[in-house]
Amino acid sequence: MSDNQAAPAVGYAPEEIQTGESTRAAKLKWVVVVDETLPAGRGVNAAVCVASATAVAVPGLLGPDAKDAEGAAHPGLPWAGCSILAASAEQLTAIRARAAEAGDVFVADMPSLAQSTRVYDEYLDQMAASGPDEIAYYALSLVGPRNRIDKMVRKLSLLP
Repeated sequence: MSDNQAAPAVGYAPEEIQTGESTRAAKLKWVVVVDETLPAGRGVNAAVCVASATAVAVPGLLGPDAKDAEGAAHPGLPWAGCSILAASAEQLTAIRARAAEAGDVFVADMPSLAQSTRVYDEYLDQMAASGPDEIAYYALSLVGPRNRIDKMVRKLSLLP
């Protein structure tokens, strides 16, 4: 069982979705933290992977679809925003540990093992054989109460 399955659900009830307000008014904050030493392509891959897992797992995170002037649909985007931050490998590990201990924070992570194989079952086998202290992270996605997330990432800067 993952850390997220043991934790209470994090997300928005339909009445909490306020697409007409500033992202700063949202009760939850979403950040993606990426290893600052990764080459751009690998860092973007890691960020997209954890964001994908988050969008599926956190109810109400995406806003409604938009339509342009000709009526073409454009899939909904995160209405409450999402910041992409840079961190060292050590910071990623520490942030993940703090977030996993918090009961009100959703965590999706991208272990480095995920980019070392092209077969998902091999990734699962490698993870099953790895102790928690042996896992390095390329990216994290965190969603939780704004003040708690701010404390976890307060010294991090935006990914350049």
